Amino acid sequence: MSHEDQRPPAAVLFDVLGPDYEKAFSHAPAHLAALDWLIERLPPGARTLDVGSGTGRPTAAALIEAGHRVLGVDVSPVMVELAARQVPEAEFRCGDVRELPLDADSFDGVCVFFSLLQMTRAEQAALTRRLTLALRPGGHLVLATVPADVEDVEVVFMGQPVRATSFAEEDFIGMAETAGLTVLSRHSIVFAPDHPAAGAEPHIFLHCRRDETGT
Repeated sequence: MSHEDQRPPAAVLFDVLGPDYEKAFSHAPAHLAALDWLIERLPPGARTLDVGSGTGRPTAAALIEAGHRVLGVDVSPVMVELAARQVPEAEFRCGDVRELPLDADSFDGVCVFFSLLQMTRAEQAALTRRLTLALRPGGHLVLATVPADVEDVEVVFMGQPVRATSFAEEDFIGMAETAGLTVLSRHSIVFAPDHPAAGAEPHIFLHCRRDETGT
């Protein structure tokens, strides 16, 4: 087995996409609106976690510009290198977020933008639960995915083959609520990435809070 065969599929995919992914998605209006929503609710100098931090833009860059501290985690070393160069004020780690130690009540805000799609449904649910517990009570989390009732199907994403798993929209909301989040609002759109090999795709953004009484 080659070294590449042993690497997580998401690492292989995003190493290849690199800055093309940023160009395709960084100006998505719903993504930017979700970031604004989160930033408006963070306390000054908040500690935030960016799951699947990519190139650092727009998410980590916007949080840093708003005066917050950022820990970005991404499985792709190419993406982490780009992010560290583009947003040097943030901290980035290369690794699988499923294996990242997360202290309870340690973050004021968490961003999860399209970073669950190459996990099983059980892994997505377990990670969302862990991220909820890592939030301080009253903290906020924004969660986005491509809603679809699919499990381990092969799709072509920006010209690259990839296997993906997701939830239908209502099931995705149910997964977030079961994890201990209150879904304060949702925003569903169809977005066409700025890439010749990318077609329009549905997106759902959940604006969530871990309630003070949450467990």
